[in-house]
Amino acid sequence: MTIRDIVEGSDTGSGRWFDKCVFFLIIVSLVAMSLSTLHQLPPAWRAALAVCEIVIVVLFTIEYVLRIVAAEHKWSYVRSFYGIVDLVAFLPFYLSLLSVGIDLRAVRGLRLLRVFRLFEMARYSTAVTRLATAVKYARNEALVFLFATLVLLYIAALGIHHFEHEAQPEKFESVFHSLWWAVVTLTTVGYGDAYPVTVGGRIFTFIILICGMGIVAVPAGLVATGMSRAVDDERRAGRPEPES
Repeated sequence: MTIRDIVEGSDTGSGRWFDKCVFFLIIVSLVAMSLSTLHQLPPAWRAALAVCEIVIVVLFTIEYVLRIVAAEHKWSYVRSFYGIVDLVAFLPFYLSLLSVGIDLRAVRGLRLLRVFRLFEMARYSTAVTRLATAVKYARNEALVFLFATLVLLYIAALGIHHFEHEAQPEKFESVFHSLWWAVVTLTTVGYGDAYPVTVGGRIFTFIILICGMGIVAVPAGLVATGMSRAVDDERRAGRPEPES
């Protein structure tokens, strides 16, 4: 068994264990980073987290070197998406040692991107391919829907500015200021920081809320239709269903 079988062989037992260990290491590093932001943390805990950080960085560095050694085309790996993600996992720590006074803890949160490596595992490859095919099928319809959504956002911002500008000039100062309300309303989030107080504004908001239901439902329908077509393609091609 070679280093490549362990590091890159997600279809082997040792490769799957390696991926699981990397996933566990990612979770531990993110939890440790989050705990370090607590102001009331005892000094002993902070010391333990500092040691944990060093151990994690060393392990990530070793893994990065092993991946370079195992890669058939080493420079291609370094420049690839996963190569950059692997580098980001430990590079901020070394930069923080060189850059005194610069807090790079938020940058270390980019370690979460390494979770994308788990999608390389063989038992998920069919599902990921199916999702990519579904998005491809729905691409044209999604572009049309996106354009229609942008137009509707502008109409919503323009309309609410017309009805509410005089009553609430500080919240609906311009069409651009009203865009925040339009986005929050059309996506049915409704933070409540800006809302209509005039009769015309409330009627207009009711109409926009009805339209907002489609903003949420249509993309889901497009993807579902694409997934159905992707499954039909797999059945016609005689591909086996992915294991659960």
